[in-house]
Amino acid sequence: MLGRTVPDVTLKTRVRDESVGGDNPFRWEDVKTGELLSNGRFAIFSLPGAFTPTCSNEQCPAFERYYEDFKALGVDEIYCISVNDAFVMYKWSLDLGVEKIKMLPDGSGDFTRRMGMLIKKNHLGFGDRSWRYAIIVEDGEIVAWFEEPGINDDGTDEDPYVETNPEQLLAWLRNNRGEQRQAA
Repeated sequence: MLGRTVPDVTLKTRVRDESVGGDNPFRWEDVKTGELLSNGRFAIFSLPGAFTPTCSNEQCPAFERYYEDFKALGVDEIYCISVNDAFVMYKWSLDLGVEKIKMLPDGSGDFTRRMGMLIKKNHLGFGDRSWRYAIIVEDGEIVAWFEEPGINDDGTDEDPYVETNPEQLLAWLRNNRGEQRQAA
């Protein structure tokens, strides 16, 4: 995965547009990941699903909390990607009070599949979901990869969250490229 270009897929997002009017002033907007991640440094974390316990109680809030630390190390944006649709990701961000990290809906799982991280959670009624992983992307290239151990489709309830926490990514940034990029 290291040195590879991020997958270039189209994510279906919703953006607020007051010209739409009514009670739901949003319109569809396609986001092309290759374009979005082509210029800059990004921290991206992927998780099994919106509104799930570890994702809601620990992972998203932690990345939100450490947002300024990432910015200080030259990260332009933090993205959370999940195999959920735009409506779910939007509602979840409101529920969490997320204001800094950006939610990316991978409703069809295309990005996650191309990353090699699409798994089946049929035993929980979830269907296809993402295994928990995180990456650092610089100008479209994956320069750091973090993945929870034990990726599987076998129906276990394992949901580790150690390798992909924000502290791991921040340590990598500090030790490898954080200061160099910041000074550039």
